[in-house]
Amino acid sequence: MAEHLFQIGADGVDAAAINAEIQSAVDSRAAMGAYADARIARAERLNLVHIPRDGASITHYLRSLRDAVEVDISDFEIRERRAGLAPVLVRLKKLIWGLLKFYTYRLWSQQNQVNSMLAAGLEGIDEQYSARIRRLEERISELERGGGAPPAGG
Repeated sequence: MAEHLFQIGADGVDAAAINAEIQSAVDSRAAMGAYADARIARAERLNLVHIPRDGASITHYLRSLRDAVEVDISDFEIRERRAGLAPVLVRLKKLIWGLLKFYTYRLWSQQNQVNSMLAAGLEGIDEQYSARIRRLEERISELERGGGAPPAGG
């Protein structure tokens, strides 16, 4: 384990208890759907390495993928904070955006189609395997109870 150069703490503060309280609040909010937002899914894509490999997490990430699958190619307000040159810079930025949009719109439209097809494919695979696992679990339960021969074609 790496040695820390410095440590932050305070007497009487239980960091583990605070962390557990925060985790509990996050879990309860997640259960209520508070984090099922496309913006959160975009932020979470950086944490893909840490995704738990359980069914609930996969379902959550598939739903988040569906919500965040498309690249936003819509227009947006162009503003400039520097007061002196604002009118000139806004016009310049609008001109540049118009040129970029002309060249990139088709690319992003095609990317959105590919992303949507990949998301739909992943959801389909998940549904197929979930259904197959349910059937196999039912069959195992039936065999454990002393059921008959395996079904035809199964």
